[in-house]
Amino acid sequence: MNETLLDRVRRYLEAHADAAGIAQTPVPGLTIIRATTVSGLNPGIPHPQACLVLQGCKQVTQGTRTQVFDAGDSLLITADVPTVSQIVRASPDQPYISLIIDLNPALIAELAMTMEAGPDSAESPVCSEPTDGEVTEAALRLMRLLERPEAAPVLYEPLVRELHYWLLAGRHGAAIRRLGWPGSHIHRVGRAVAMLRREFAQPLPVEHLAAQADMSPSSFHRNFRRVTLLSPLQFQKQLRLIEARRLMTGEGLSASNAAFKVGYESVSQFNREYRRLFGLPPATDTAQSKAVVGG
Repeated sequence: MNETLLDRVRRYLEAHADAAGIAQTPVPGLTIIRATTVSGLNPGIPHPQACLVLQGCKQVTQGTRTQVFDAGDSLLITADVPTVSQIVRASPDQPYISLIIDLNPALIAELAMTMEAGPDSAESPVCSEPTDGEVTEAALRLMRLLERPEAAPVLYEPLVRELHYWLLAGRHGAAIRRLGWPGSHIHRVGRAVAMLRREFAQPLPVEHLAAQADMSPSSFHRNFRRVTLLSPLQFQKQLRLIEARRLMTGEGLSASNAAFKVGYESVSQFNREYRRLFGLPPATDTAQSKAVVGG
């Protein structure tokens, strides 16, 4: 991995990272992560993204498949699928550092129209590859641009476009391309996923979600599970629990207040389902998470 990119990312983290080690950038969809200790298991449903690991090591499990991503690797998630991630190598002297780029389906669709390969791919939605030099160089120029805040809003779009191009041109381009292919099931299910992410606290009948995907309810349910590995109800439930965890650990809400805010009507049901997903009762998990962040 290009050390200059790592140096640029370190500099940005020193100036902009919050207490949890997360630095949100002015570039939409670009986030930088730093962790100084190994982490516990972290269930989630990440957006489709490319994660460039610059230092340390991360392990990601999707279904029954576990992969390890080391410095110099790119983790690609090409569908909204549940994963369990864990930072397995990090220390104060050598923290885990990664650069995360949300994949933009509209931009992918536009670029794919100019590229020869078709949309078909049976690849796993979670995969890895050594980071291509062109991707590294585009990311480096993007980091340099962030040091010029007056120029970043004007100039970041061509660099984000170039970054997507090189990801599409790489060995996992076919899997990425499916995100933007207008007629693909993953694209149509993605419209329903976007609604679930926006309105997860509200009741969302499957018929309403199916209409959003322009499918019959039975076809939608089948294709939703094929793409995400979950039923729509399971997907919504995980979104609610993940947001409740953020509200408790990040904003200090009690378990009952967090449960009601994300759409639960029963605190006891919330507690059972929270423990099933995260392995601990809400209060215990929150206390342990705060202790890790606080060092």
